[in-house]
Amino acid sequence: MGHHYRSALIVGAGDGLSASVARAFAGAGMRIGLAARNKGKLSALASALNAETFACDASKPAEVEAMFKAADAALGGPPEVVVYNPSARVRGPLVDLDPDGVANALAVSAFGGFLVAQAAARRMLPKGQGAVLFTGASASVKGYPGSAAFAMGKFALRGLAQSMARELAPKGIHVAHFVIDGGIRSSRRPEGEGSPDSMLDPDAIARSYLHVLEQDRSAWTWEIELRPWVEKF
Repeated sequence: MGHHYRSALIVGAGDGLSASVARAFAGAGMRIGLAARNKGKLSALASALNAETFACDASKPAEVEAMFKAADAALGGPPEVVVYNPSARVRGPLVDLDPDGVANALAVSAFGGFLVAQAAARRMLPKGQGAVLFTGASASVKGYPGSAAFAMGKFALRGLAQSMARELAPKGIHVAHFVIDGGIRSSRRPEGEGSPDSMLDPDAIARSYLHVLEQDRSAWTWEIELRPWVEKF
């Protein structure tokens, strides 16, 4: 078994994958912090898990630093696991994309990941332990038409994760990137009739996040891909 982590901060929390991750981590005995731009939407999940909530726009350096200071106090010390989940996308033909929208997508998907990871690493390095987990997508490794901004942001986040893993793993910090290659099942996105397993079960993904945290340091993974068997790679 790997290190037993005592607390986790999930940035970009909501009612989808991040809620499943929060439940899995809480079930493993971690104290949970949930951060979102609108923390009001987190109240039901927070009360169910006895979690702390924080308001934060992850693309703003001052807000990220304030969030971590609040989490340090609320979680009984710096969070030992930090999950970066936010992303933003602007869809449309390349020639029609609004530059401000693209800049925002990059800020949320990638720059925010850097800010959160930097704040996390500064807290983990003195202790020589911790984990930073990044949620990726199909767009992390393949760019689709009409989705340039999302691909740019997710490719950048993957580059950050890979660079961090190589820099920080020797110092005891486990950095991992999860390529979620397919749609995630939810009440808003149910599977169609006659298409079983066409979408990923968020609770199943969350178990993979937890499994990565439980890896022995002698055999850490930096990236894992999860996809429904109906995907055509």
